[in-house]
Amino acid sequence: MSSRRVTVVGAGVVGLSIAHEFSLAGDTVTVIADRSAAESVSGVAAAVWFPYRSGASVSLMSWLVRSRTRFEQLAADHATGVDLRQGVVVERHPGADRTWTAAVPDHREADLGDLPLGAVAGVRATVPVISISHYLPWLLKRCEDLDVRFVRRTVARVDDLAGEADLVVVAAGLRSGDLLDDDTMFPVRGQVVRLANPGITAWVTDDDNPDGLTYVVPRREDIVCGGVAGVGSWDTEVDPETERAILRRATALMPALAGLPVLSRDAGLRPARDTIRLEHVEEHAVPVIACYGHGGSGVTLSWGCAEAVVDLAGPA
Repeated sequence: MSSRRVTVVGAGVVGLSIAHEFSLAGDTVTVIADRSAAESVSGVAAAVWFPYRSGASVSLMSWLVRSRTRFEQLAADHATGVDLRQGVVVERHPGADRTWTAAVPDHREADLGDLPLGAVAGVRATVPVISISHYLPWLLKRCEDLDVRFVRRTVARVDDLAGEADLVVVAAGLRSGDLLDDDTMFPVRGQVVRLANPGITAWVTDDDNPDGLTYVVPRREDIVCGGVAGVGSWDTEVDPETERAILRRATALMPALAGLPVLSRDAGLRPARDTIRLEHVEEHAVPVIACYGHGGSGVTLSWGCAEAVVDLAGPA
Protein backbone atom coordinates (compact mmCIF):
# COMPACT_ATOMS: atom_id res chain seq x y z
CA MET A 1 0.00 0.00 0.00
CA SER A 2 1.24 3.49 -0.85
CA SER A 3 1.22 6.06 1.96
CA ARG A 4 -1.04 9.09 1.96
CA ARG A 5 0.50 12.29 0.61
CA VAL A 6 -0.02 15.07 3.16
CA THR A 7 0.93 18.66 2.42
CA VAL A 8 1.16 21.11 5.32
CA VAL A 9 1.01 24.77 4.35
CA GLY A 10 2.99 26.71 6.95
CA ALA A 11 6.35 26.03 8.61
CA GLY A 12 5.79 27.67 11.99
CA VAL A 13 5.71 25.65 15.19
CA VAL A 14 2.14 24.46 14.54
CA GLY A 15 2.88 23.40 10.97
CA LEU A 16 6.07 21.57 11.95
CA SER A 17 4.31 19.76 14.79
CA ILE A 18 1.55 18.64 12.43
CA ALA A 19 4.10 17.46 9.86
CA HIS A 20 5.92 15.53 12.59
CA GLU A 21 2.77 13.72 13.71
CA PHE A 22 1.62 12.76 10.20
CA SER A 23 5.07 11.43 9.37
CA LEU A 24 5.10 9.40 12.59
CA ALA A 25 1.77 7.95 11.49
CA GLY A 26 3.37 6.71 8.26
CA ASP A 27 2.23 9.38 5.82
CA THR A 28 4.45 11.01 3.19
CA VAL A 29 4.66 14.64 4.28
CA THR A 30 5.63 17.85 2.50
CA VAL A 31 5.77 21.25 4.19
CA ILE A 32 5.31 24.24 1.91
CA ALA A 33 5.99 27.74 3.22
CA ASP A 34 7.34 31.08 2.09
CA ARG A 35 9.43 31.46 5.25
CA SER A 36 11.14 29.32 7.84
CA ALA A 37 9.93 28.76 11.39
CA ALA A 38 12.59 31.13 12.72
CA GLU A 39 11.38 33.84 10.33
CA SER A 40 7.75 33.38 11.40
CA VAL A 41 6.06 34.68 14.54
CA SER A 42 7.13 31.40 16.17
CA GLY A 43 10.65 32.78 16.28
CA VAL A 44 9.49 35.78 18.32
CA ALA A 45 7.46 33.83 20.89
CA ALA A 46 8.43 33.97 24.57
CA ALA A 47 7.24 30.35 24.53
CA VAL A 48 6.05 29.74 28.06
CA TRP A 49 3.21 27.21 28.20
CA PHE A 50 0.17 29.40 28.85
CA PRO A 51 -3.06 29.92 26.86
CA TYR A 52 -2.67 33.62 26.00
CA ARG A 53 -5.33 35.00 23.62
CA SER A 54 -6.21 31.49 22.44
CA GLY A 55 -9.91 32.24 22.04
CA ALA A 56 -12.78 29.99 22.99
CA SER A 57 -13.05 26.34 22.00
CA VAL A 58 -14.77 23.35 23.52
CA SER A 59 -11.57 21.38 22.81
CA LEU A 60 -9.16 23.89 24.35
CA MET A 61 -8.60 21.96 27.58
CA SER A 62 -7.85 18.75 25.70
CA TRP A 63 -5.28 20.54 23.51
CA LEU A 64 -3.70 22.17 26.56
CA VAL A 65 -3.34 18.89 28.43
CA ARG A 66 -2.02 17.00 25.42
CA SER A 67 0.54 19.71 24.67
CA ARG A 68 1.70 20.00 28.27
CA THR A 69 2.14 16.23 28.44
CA ARG A 70 4.27 16.19 25.28
CA PHE A 71 6.41 19.11 26.40
CA GLU A 72 6.96 17.50 29.80
CA GLN A 73 8.17 14.37 28.01
CA LEU A 74 10.50 16.45 25.84
CA ALA A 75 11.92 18.20 28.90
CA ALA A 76 13.66 14.92 29.79
CA ASP A 77 15.95 15.51 26.78
CA HIS A 78 18.13 18.62 27.23
CA ALA A 79 18.67 18.89 23.47
CA THR A 80 15.03 19.86 22.88
CA GLY A 81 15.36 23.21 24.62
CA VAL A 82 12.36 22.47 26.85
CA ASP A 83 12.62 23.07 30.61
CA LEU A 84 10.06 22.82 33.41
CA ARG A 85 10.13 26.05 35.41
CA GLN A 86 8.10 27.54 38.21
CA GLY A 87 6.46 30.93 37.93
CA VAL A 88 3.50 33.08 38.87
CA VAL A 89 0.39 34.30 37.06
CA VAL A 90 -0.53 37.63 38.67
CA GLU A 91 -4.22 38.44 39.13
CA ARG A 92 -5.36 42.04 39.65
CA HIS A 93 -9.13 41.50 39.68
CA PRO A 94 -11.27 39.18 41.83
CA GLY A 95 -12.66 36.17 39.99
CA ALA A 96 -9.92 35.99 37.34
CA ASP A 97 -10.28 33.17 34.82
CA ARG A 98 -8.47 30.11 36.16
CA THR A 99 -9.85 27.48 33.83
CA TRP A 100 -6.32 26.89 32.52
CA THR A 101 -5.28 25.50 35.92
CA ALA A 102 -7.28 22.33 35.23
CA ALA A 103 -4.44 21.39 32.88
CA VAL A 104 -1.78 21.91 35.60
CA PRO A 105 -2.38 19.47 38.48
CA ASP A 106 0.31 20.88 40.80
CA HIS A 107 -0.69 24.56 40.76
CA ARG A 108 -1.21 26.37 44.05
CA GLU A 109 -2.21 29.76 45.44
CA ALA A 110 0.61 32.30 45.36
CA ASP A 111 1.59 34.04 48.59
CA LEU A 112 0.41 37.65 48.54
CA GLY A 113 3.83 38.72 49.79
CA ASP A 114 5.35 37.41 46.54
CA LEU A 115 3.01 39.44 44.33
CA PRO A 116 3.43 43.01 43.04
CA LEU A 117 1.58 45.98 44.51
CA GLY A 118 -2.03 46.03 43.33
CA ALA A 119 -2.35 42.28 42.86
CA VAL A 120 -5.30 40.64 44.62
CA ALA A 121 -4.19 37.03 44.06
CA GLY A 122 -2.04 34.80 41.91
CA VAL A 123 -1.35 31.24 40.85
CA ARG A 124 2.03 29.55 41.20
CA ALA A 125 2.70 26.69 38.78
CA THR A 126 5.45 24.72 37.11
CA VAL A 127 5.04 24.65 33.33
CA PRO A 128 7.18 24.08 30.23
CA VAL A 129 9.36 26.98 29.11
CA ILE A 130 10.70 26.52 25.60
CA SER A 131 13.99 28.09 24.49
CA ILE A 132 13.00 28.71 20.89
CA SER A 133 16.56 29.03 19.57
CA HIS A 134 17.12 25.40 20.62
CA TYR A 135 13.62 24.03 20.11
CA LEU A 136 12.91 25.08 16.52
CA PRO A 137 16.15 23.59 15.12
CA TRP A 138 15.50 20.42 17.13
CA LEU A 139 11.94 20.13 15.79
CA LEU A 140 13.09 20.81 12.23
CA LYS A 141 15.77 18.12 12.54
CA ARG A 142 13.19 15.68 13.92
CA CYS A 143 11.01 16.30 10.87
CA GLU A 144 13.94 15.88 8.51
CA ASP A 145 14.88 12.61 10.22
CA LEU A 146 11.31 11.44 9.60
CA ASP A 147 11.76 12.25 5.87
CA VAL A 148 9.49 15.29 5.85
CA ARG A 149 10.18 17.24 2.65
CA PHE A 150 10.42 21.03 2.72
CA VAL A 151 9.55 23.31 -0.20
CA ARG A 152 9.99 27.07 -0.01
CA ARG A 153 7.30 28.74 -2.07
CA THR A 154 4.14 30.78 -1.74
CA VAL A 155 0.84 28.95 -2.14
CA ALA A 156 -1.70 31.17 -3.88
CA ARG A 157 -4.66 28.77 -3.79
CA VAL A 158 -5.24 25.57 -1.86
CA ASP A 159 -6.74 23.96 -4.97
CA ASP A 160 -3.37 24.36 -6.73
CA LEU A 161 -2.11 21.53 -4.52
CA ALA A 162 -4.73 19.01 -5.66
CA GLY A 163 -2.40 17.20 -8.05
CA GLU A 164 0.36 16.68 -5.50
CA ALA A 165 -1.50 15.93 -2.25
CA ASP A 166 -4.20 13.61 -0.95
CA LEU A 167 -4.74 15.90 2.05
CA VAL A 168 -3.81 19.53 2.69
CA VAL A 169 -3.51 21.02 6.16
CA VAL A 170 -3.59 24.82 6.29
CA ALA A 171 -1.52 26.01 9.24
CA ALA A 172 -0.15 29.22 7.75
CA GLY A 173 -0.81 31.68 10.56
CA LEU A 174 -2.25 34.97 9.34
CA ARG A 175 -2.16 33.82 5.70
CA SER A 176 -4.54 30.97 6.48
CA GLY A 177 -7.58 33.22 6.21
CA ASP A 178 -6.66 34.30 2.69
CA LEU A 179 -6.13 30.71 1.58
CA LEU A 180 -9.53 29.60 2.87
CA ASP A 181 -11.59 32.77 2.27
CA ASP A 182 -11.92 33.28 6.03
CA ASP A 183 -12.18 36.96 6.96
CA THR A 184 -12.31 36.30 10.72
CA MET A 185 -8.52 36.42 11.18
CA PHE A 186 -6.85 39.49 12.68
CA PRO A 187 -3.34 40.37 13.85
CA VAL A 188 -2.40 41.09 17.45
CA ARG A 189 0.92 42.90 17.43
CA GLY A 190 3.52 41.89 19.99
CA GLN A 191 6.91 43.35 20.86
CA VAL A 192 9.67 41.88 23.06
CA VAL A 193 13.14 42.73 24.26
CA ARG A 194 15.59 39.99 25.24
CA LEU A 195 18.04 40.47 28.09
CA ALA A 196 21.10 38.45 29.06
CA ASN A 197 20.21 35.83 31.65
CA PRO A 198 22.54 35.63 34.66
CA GLY A 199 20.76 32.53 35.96
CA ILE A 200 17.18 33.63 36.64
CA THR A 201 14.62 30.84 36.15
CA ALA A 202 11.28 32.05 37.59
CA TRP A 203 8.78 33.45 35.09
CA VAL A 204 5.91 35.86 35.76
CA THR A 205 2.94 37.07 33.72
CA ASP A 206 0.89 40.17 34.60
CA ASP A 207 -1.69 40.52 31.84
CA ASP A 208 -3.80 43.12 33.63
CA ASN A 209 -0.96 45.37 34.74
CA PRO A 210 -2.50 48.90 34.74
CA ASP A 211 0.51 50.19 32.78
CA GLY A 212 0.19 47.49 30.12
CA LEU A 213 0.62 43.79 29.46
CA THR A 214 3.79 42.61 31.20
CA TYR A 215 5.61 39.29 31.23
CA VAL A 216 9.10 38.09 32.06
CA VAL A 217 10.13 34.67 30.75
CA PRO A 218 13.68 33.49 31.53
CA ARG A 219 14.98 30.94 29.05
CA ARG A 220 18.38 29.28 28.85
CA GLU A 221 20.42 32.12 27.37
CA ASP A 222 18.05 35.07 27.59
CA ILE A 223 15.11 36.62 29.39
CA VAL A 224 12.16 37.61 27.20
CA CYS A 225 10.41 40.77 28.43
CA GLY A 226 7.14 41.94 26.95
CA GLY A 227 4.89 43.11 25.81
CA VAL A 228 2.07 44.67 23.90
CA ALA A 229 -1.17 43.40 22.38
CA GLY A 230 -1.96 45.68 19.46
CA VAL A 231 -5.21 44.26 18.12
CA GLY A 232 -5.54 44.97 14.41
CA SER A 233 -2.02 46.40 14.04
CA TRP A 234 0.10 45.18 11.11
CA ASP A 235 3.22 47.06 12.27
CA THR A 236 6.23 44.75 12.58
CA GLU A 237 8.79 47.45 13.34
CA VAL A 238 10.35 47.63 16.80
CA ASP A 239 9.29 50.85 18.53
CA PRO A 240 12.00 52.27 20.88
CA GLU A 241 9.53 53.99 23.22
CA THR A 242 7.49 50.81 23.52
CA GLU A 243 10.70 48.96 24.41
CA ARG A 244 11.55 51.49 27.12
CA ALA A 245 8.06 51.11 28.58
CA ILE A 246 8.33 47.30 28.52
CA LEU A 247 11.64 47.44 30.39
CA ARG A 248 10.22 49.84 32.99
CA ARG A 249 7.27 47.54 33.68
CA ALA A 250 9.34 44.36 33.63
CA THR A 251 11.94 45.78 36.01
CA ALA A 252 9.23 46.99 38.39
CA LEU A 253 7.88 43.44 38.38
CA MET A 254 11.33 41.82 38.74
CA PRO A 255 13.96 44.27 40.06
CA ALA A 256 16.80 41.80 39.35
CA LEU A 257 16.45 42.75 35.66
CA ALA A 258 17.82 46.24 36.22
CA GLY A 259 20.97 46.87 34.23
CA LEU A 260 21.03 43.56 32.38
CA PRO A 261 22.41 43.89 28.82
CA VAL A 262 19.95 43.90 25.92
CA LEU A 263 20.69 41.01 23.55
CA SER A 264 18.04 41.58 20.90
CA ARG A 265 14.54 42.83 20.25
CA ASP A 266 11.69 41.86 17.95
CA ALA A 267 8.11 42.53 16.96
CA GLY A 268 5.64 40.08 15.46
CA LEU A 269 2.00 39.52 14.63
CA ARG A 270 0.02 36.90 16.54
CA PRO A 271 -2.47 35.14 14.20
CA ALA A 272 -5.68 35.63 16.14
CA ARG A 273 -9.28 34.56 15.76
CA ASP A 274 -12.20 34.48 18.20
CA THR A 275 -12.02 30.66 18.06
CA ILE A 276 -9.20 28.44 16.87
CA ARG A 277 -10.26 26.79 13.64
CA LEU A 278 -9.52 23.07 13.59
CA GLU A 279 -11.89 21.31 11.24
CA HIS A 280 -12.46 19.84 7.80
CA VAL A 281 -13.02 22.45 5.09
CA GLU A 282 -15.33 21.42 2.27
CA GLU A 283 -15.67 22.46 -1.38
CA HIS A 284 -12.05 22.28 -2.42
CA ALA A 285 -10.40 20.18 -5.12
CA VAL A 286 -8.50 18.31 -2.42
CA PRO A 287 -9.49 17.34 1.16
CA VAL A 288 -8.51 20.18 3.49
CA ILE A 289 -8.14 20.52 7.26
CA ALA A 290 -7.75 23.95 8.84
CA CYS A 291 -5.59 24.49 11.92
CA TYR A 292 -5.04 28.17 12.68
CA GLY A 293 -6.03 31.16 14.78
CA HIS A 294 -3.95 30.29 17.85
CA GLY A 295 -3.32 33.91 18.86
CA GLY A 296 -0.52 34.02 21.43
CA SER A 297 -0.73 30.27 22.12
CA GLY A 298 0.80 28.68 19.04
CA VAL A 299 3.69 27.06 20.91
CA THR A 300 1.50 26.26 23.92
CA LEU A 301 -1.09 24.38 21.87
CA SER A 302 1.14 23.05 19.09
CA TRP A 303 1.36 19.37 20.08
CA GLY A 304 -2.24 19.10 21.23
CA CYS A 305 -3.56 20.59 18.01
CA ALA A 306 -1.17 18.50 15.89
CA GLU A 307 -2.43 15.32 17.52
CA ALA A 308 -6.02 16.49 17.04
CA VAL A 309 -5.45 17.16 13.32
CA VAL A 310 -4.09 13.64 12.79
CA ASP A 311 -7.04 12.20 14.74
CA LEU A 312 -9.45 14.23 12.60
CA ALA A 313 -7.80 13.05 9.37
CA GLY A 314 -8.24 9.43 10.36
CA PRO A 315 -6.35 6.55 8.78
CA ALA A 316 -5.04 6.82 5.23
